Amino acid sequence: MAAGTTRKISAASARAHTRRPKPKNSSKFSAWAYQATKPPPPKTCGSTDGPPVTAPRIQLKDGRHLAYKEYGVPKDIAKHKIVFVHGFDSCRHDVSALTANLSPDIVESKGIYIVSFDRPGYGESDPHPTRTVESLALDIEELADKLGLGSKFHVVGFSMGGQVVWSCLKYIPHRSSSGSTGGELLVAFLLQTCRNMHMNSSLQETNGLFVLLTICHGLPTGGTPKDYSLLQDQAISRQQGEFESLHRDMVVGFGTWEFDPTDLKNTFPEGSVHLWQGDDDLLVPVTLQRYIADKLPWIKYHELSGAGHMFLYADGMADSVIQALIA
Repeated sequence: MAAGTTRKISAASARAHTRRPKPKNSSKFSAWAYQATKPPPPKTCGSTDGPPVTAPRIQLKDGRHLAYKEYGVPKDIAKHKIVFVHGFDSCRHDVSALTANLSPDIVESKGIYIVSFDRPGYGESDPHPTRTVESLALDIEELADKLGLGSKFHVVGFSMGGQVVWSCLKYIPHRSSSGSTGGELLVAFLLQTCRNMHMNSSLQETNGLFVLLTICHGLPTGGTPKDYSLLQDQAISRQQGEFESLHRDMVVGFGTWEFDPTDLKNTFPEGSVHLWQGDDDLLVPVTLQRYIADKLPWIKYHELSGAGHMFLYADGMADSVIQALIA
């Protein structure tokens, strides 16, 4: 018995001696790892260390503010009221893609009013840490109510702003008289749509990687050489922090959506939904847009020959998009 006990003690002792000492800096590493996973605090506009508030803003019922910019005839006499949704790494000023080349005669004769707003975390709109695909549509509905746009209005989304148009078609179809997406199908649904089209996994991963690298580095979103000359400096979009603008945009865009756009039904008997795509867009393959157009034949699909991702800046395109939308 004594010998057996001695052997057990010796074995335990041996195990103790073979244990590696706990690194002295392990607690520091854990603290660093924790900090690395925490989002940095936003530089909220109007706060002590944040950028100033220069734009008109409305306050939402949850206390957040949305900054906006108006264009066209006064809304109280407008015949057509349009909410413009900017794309990735942009802000309310991105509406210039539409307004810079929009004919003043069309604006006046058709009574066009356009309001563009900073999506949450961009420009001068407050961040929204818990935002979702649905909340973006509800933000637009509340913006329209605060500005007195009436029960019906049009929605135009350019580039990644197109995802919000799909959200409006899903969550507030009773408020949208018509909708239009331009520039891309949805970066958000690039991978999901590839799966639906039964593309091989290597192509799927390559496309996803290309999109992520492109938007993370602020490159001209897969544009053609012609697109490069059309880009504008939108540094204001990131002024509250890249996490609150770019990163959260990707979290929602590349996350799991509560619905599939290809399952949407036509709820616009008196309006129309338009989808615009350049066939030389290097970010989103034109085959994806064709797939959506085939699945949703009630959408009016416009494919532009030789056009890239930033086609809305091209001469005459703004007039074409607006006239098609309000027809």
